[in-house]
Formats: sequence, structure tokens, C-alpha cells
Amino acid sequence: MATFLYKLGRSAFRRRRLVALLWVALLALAGVGAATAPAATSSSFSIPGTEAQRAFDLLEERFPGGSADGATARVVFEAPAGQTMKTPANKAKVEETVAALKSSSGQVARVTDPYTAQALSQDGRIAYISVSYKVSGMELTDETREALKEAGHAAQGQGLTVEIGGDALQSMPETGAGEIVGVVIAGFVLVVTFGSLVAAGLPLLTAIIGVGIGVSTITALANVLDLGSTTSTLAMMIGLAVGIDYALFIVSRYRAELAEGRAKEEAAGRAVGTAGSAVVFAGLTVVIALVGLAVVNIPMLTKMGFAAAGTVVIAVLIALTLIPALLGFAGDKVMGRKARKGAKAPAEGAGTPAADKPNGGTRWARFVIRRPVFVLLVGVLGLGAIAVPAASLEMGLPDDGVKPVSATERRAYDLLSDGFGPGFNGPLLVVVDGDKAVADKTVDTIKGLDGVVAVTPPTPNKGGDAAMITVIPKDRPSSVDTEELVHDIRGATGDDVLVTGATAMNIDFSQKMNDALLPYLALVVGLAFLLLMVVFRSILVPLKAALGFLLSVVAALGAVVAVFQWGWLGSLFGVEQTGPIMSMMPIFMVGVVFGLAMDYEVFLVTRMREAYVHGARPGEAIVTGFRHSARVVTAAAVIMIAVFSGFIGMDDQMIKMIGFGLAVAVLFDAFVVRMAIVPAVLALLGHKAWWLPKWLGRVLPNVDVEGEALAAQDPDGTDGTDGTDGTDGPGKGPKELVSA
Repeated sequence: MATFLYKLGRSAFRRRRLVALLWVALLALAGVGAATAPAATSSSFSIPGTEAQRAFDLLEERFPGGSADGATARVVFEAPAGQTMKTPANKAKVEETVAALKSSSGQVARVTDPYTAQALSQDGRIAYISVSYKVSGMELTDETREALKEAGHAAQGQGLTVEIGGDALQSMPETGAGEIVGVVIAGFVLVVTFGSLVAAGLPLLTAIIGVGIGVSTITALANVLDLGSTTSTLAMMIGLAVGIDYALFIVSRYRAELAEGRAKEEAAGRAVGTAGSAVVFAGLTVVIALVGLAVVNIPMLTKMGFAAAGTVVIAVLIALTLIPALLGFAGDKVMGRKARKGAKAPAEGAGTPAADKPNGGTRWARFVIRRPVFVLLVGVLGLGAIAVPAASLEMGLPDDGVKPVSATERRAYDLLSDGFGPGFNGPLLVVVDGDKAVADKTVDTIKGLDGVVAVTPPTPNKGGDAAMITVIPKDRPSSVDTEELVHDIRGATGDDVLVTGATAMNIDFSQKMNDALLPYLALVVGLAFLLLMVVFRSILVPLKAALGFLLSVVAALGAVVAVFQWGWLGSLFGVEQTGPIMSMMPIFMVGVVFGLAMDYEVFLVTRMREAYVHGARPGEAIVTGFRHSARVVTAAAVIMIAVFSGFIGMDDQMIKMIGFGLAVAVLFDAFVVRMAIVPAVLALLGHKAWWLPKWLGRVLPNVDVEGEALAAQDPDGTDGTDGTDGTDGPGKGPKELVSA
């Protein structure tokens, strides 16, 4: 592989104008496709195999035209102090709003009058209008949403408070500011790392190009593939982070090769042949983790995973081709000013002193090697303590109650809770597959259960063979008590009674995610373990990598629980209302964080193995790996943390939680696991870390990530190992490391 990538890098460097033109053309093509493609008209959400989904399917069959999965809205009114909603002036405003909503859009299915539907609170101060639509929330046109908002605004005045809630207002999360902050921080880190504006600008430029192509392609295909609103946000988040990181590693290795006195084209080829091999395998682990989300069997999550994986593939291809092409345009400016001045001096021996000079990574690695047990215990116990809250993890899907108080949906949620009780925001829809007698019996059974505030009379269909019943729980939609009520209803009734609605759908979604976690973990970790075994030709190194990842991801989950569920430091991160952790968070973090964690593992440990196979002792190999990679890995981690942290400032609770969880996970994995626990474990294992049975060594393909073939061909007359691996003599070949 190293030889192929070496040739690819040199070819891209030589034909830089053609390569750059092709990528610009691809960006333009994707942009035109996104601009001319029809807007996505559907973003369906289904959970195959769950009772809630079967109930929706039954509703569509027995209640045709009922828009069972259509969007809903509630226009909530609160009377001024000293008045009620029965006051003639207030009542007139409400009836005027009802009429306006009925004629506001052709997508409106029905509008209920609160005075005929008994939608007034006991004290008469709060009333609400229910609006049902023929299509789902993401299928509503902007005109329909604006008409809903205008109707609410028109009703305000004379002290009347009007707020709007429901999924009819759901829209694409606003993005922009968070990503800009992340990119600015990334740029600052790159300038500090490289000491060159040109070198710092290349990873930013190529990452933006890659994300632009990926997100534009997703936008262009959104209507055809039924992609959800968060799909492009996830692709942008992951694509930006890995795009900067992959380019960072290639540029860093290129500068190191130039410092060894190599010609620019040769340095580009060797950078892609060595660091590029690590990029390919790191990218593969991320792709495996994202594509593996398909095992959960939730179409929305599968599409998110595939879209993000496609953006990662683009980032890898850009790192292997566009980066060496742009390096050809950059010339000497890719080096810092001091390095350019030093390059004017005679080249002989120029690389060795710089390479052997101790730096921060060297000093840290030597400290860990001297005290491996101490470092290991501190790292493991520290992350273990942070992971403790994860034992109290409660999963669900955020509702309007977790939105900021500045949002009208949150204020409507609070008004309904005050007037009708917390459970009114999450009614349960019970579908009865039977006649009136079965429906009446079901109503009586549900009334006898704890946690029920009200049960409506059954509404039969035209054929009389099915009925709908609405159940109002006592507690809020995302509470444990409401979840228990759903299970109680299902347990107390027969197979011909199904519970659905947004609340039940969320509960089933959470359960499905929970059931899929272990199979998904086994699939992703298993495949990545095999991949890393091929890369490192070792059993213990991949095992250590997987165990370290599990420790960091559980610690990150613990931090998420502490902030978003317990409320610790919640105000610092803009968490105004605590609640259950988003159902997909554990499985999502396992997928994304595993791929990103393996990035650092591959980049850092590959350089250690490169030194080891060239003859360095285990301790020397660790020091060499840190001397060459610690600074770059640190910069990459800081950049990734900055990119993810940029999403914490968003109003959308799901995006905020994802951004926080990923940022914390990268922090733990990069700086505690990879920078501390990994070298400590390798120091304790010594030569055993690189042990591989002979029979397995014969079976595994030798992909030459270390660039052995490049060191052998040595086209410019420079020893491929001098000053880069810390060895004093000829090294061992990979075959000599395979023992019985």
C-alpha cells in the first residue's frame, strides 16, 4: 500500500493543476446540484418492528385519510390577569384564529375549536387550538409554517398571551456560528503548530472543500433519498473534523521529509506513502463505525451513517490527492520562516540534529516510561470516576420541555403543563383492532391503571372494526413514570390493542437502540480489531486500543449524564431543563468516537511500530513515536474538540448534546487514553506488545503501513531511516518480529 500511495502522491504533486481543477470542478458540480435540486419534501421517521410503528400502520389502513403520522400544532392562549378565556373579547380572538387557521393552507387537515372540544383549563385561564396536518412536520411548506405563526401573532394583544407548540414548527437546525467558531480555533491551532500561514491554511481549505462537496451532495440527493434535517449537520460535523485532521497529518509528514533534505516531489510522495497509509486505515475505521449504524435497522439512522461515511471517504481522497497537489503550489512557504532560513544552509546532516532534539513529546514519553504503573492507574481511575454517572443513564428523546425558554414551543409546553398537567404534552394514542365492545373494555382497563389522568371515549372508524383512544398520562412525556404507564397499558391489554403516539414512539425507539447497542459494539469493535491487527501485525496492540476506547466512551457518557440529566454545570453549557439522554446517544457515540479514537491510535502507534521494525527497542520506539507524532496528534485533538464544541452553542438540544459528547470523548481519548494509558501499557508489555503467532502472520496480509518498500528503494540517495526513527543501525524486517 505504501508504494501505491507513494506513486499517487508524486503523481498528484506533478499534475497538481489537473488534480486541483478536478476537485474544484467536483465542488462546482455538487454546488450546482444542490442549488437546482428540488427541496426535500419528505423526512419520514419509522421504527420497523416496534408496536408503535405497527399501530401507525394499522391507523393508515383502518382510518384512511386520517393523517395518522401528520404534523400537529397547538396554539395556546393565556388570558390576562383577572380574566378568563371565556371573556367575550378573548373568545372572539380565539374563534377568529380558528377561522384563520382553517383557511391558512391546503395542508391543514382539521382545526378544533377549544370551546366545542372542551380544551379549556379548569380555571378557564388557558385554552388551546389543535391543528392537524395532512403531511409530516418536515413535509410542511414554509408558507404553511409562516401561516401558523402569523395566526398566532395576529391573536396577540390586549394582554392575551399566545404561544405555539407541536412538531409542525420543527425545521432544519440553524447552523453557521458554531462551525465558524470551530474553524477559527482550528486555524489558530494550525498556525501555532506549523508556524506558517500557508501550512495552516491547507488543512482548512481542503476540509472546507471536502465538506462542501459532501454536504452539497447530500442536499442534492435529499429529496430522492428522503434524508432528514440532521443528516447534513452530522456530515458537516464529522467531515470538518476528520478533513482537517487527515490533511494535518499529511502536511506534517511532508514538512518532516523536507527537513530530512528530500526534494519536494519525493517528500510529497513519501508523506502520502507513510502518513497517507495511516489516513486510509484511520478513515476505514470511521467508515466502518458509521456504516455499521445500519445494524440498528432504523432507516433515519442508517442514512445519517452512510451520508457521514461518504463525507469521510471524500476527506480521505482529498488528503491523498489534493493535499500533495496544493503542496506543489505552496513551494517553500509551507515551511516556517526559521525553517526556510535554515534551508539555505548546506543540507548535509541537516535533518539528524533536528530529529534527535528532544521536544515536549519526547519528555512526556520518557516520563511515562519511567512511571508506567503510576500513569496507568491515574488514567484508568480518573476516567473510571468520571464514568460513574453513566450507571444512572436514562434514555429517551428530548421534547419541547428541554428547549430554551426563549422558544415559543417551550413556552407553549409550560402553559399546557400549568393548565392541564405535565402529561398533557405527551398524550398516548391507543389503537384498538376490534369492535366497540373491545374498545369499551380497553377504556375501562386503562382507567384502572396508575398514572392515568384522563381517557377519552373510543372513536371508531367507518367500518366499526377499529377505534382510537387518547390517554393523558399524569407525568411529562420523557419521565420514567410515563414510560412505565406505556408498558402497563401494553401488559394489561391484549395483542389487539396497540399503543402509539410521539411518546410511545420515543419509548420504542429508545428500547430498540438499547437492544442494538451490544450487537453494534461487537460488530464495530470486531471489524476494527481485525483491521488494526493487519495494520500493527499484533494482537495486544489492537486489544489495548479497543479497551482504551471503551473506557473513554463510557467516561464521556458519564459526563453527558452529569450535565444533561443531572444538571451539573448545566447553565455553563446552556442546559435549561434536564431530562433523559437522547436515545441514540450511546450507540452514536460508540460509532463516531470509536472511529475518531482509532485515528489517534493509528497515527501515534504507527510511528512507534515504524521505529520498532527498523530496529529500535520498545522504549525507544515509544519515544520516537511521541517525538514525531505527539505535537501533531495534540493539535489534531484540539482542532476536533474545537469543531465539536462549536455545536454546543446551538439551540437544538440534540445537536448540543452530540457536540458536547463528542468533544468530551475526544478530550478523554486523545489526552488520557492515547497520550497516557497507551504508552504506559506499551512500556509494561515491552516486546510482547508486538507479538504475533507465526500462523497468523502468514494469514494476515502485509500492507506495509510503515513504508518498508520506500526505505528500500531510496530514489534520492538519502537513507530512508536516518534521523526519523531513532535507531542506531539496521532494523528488523516485519517478518523477524513474528514469533511462535
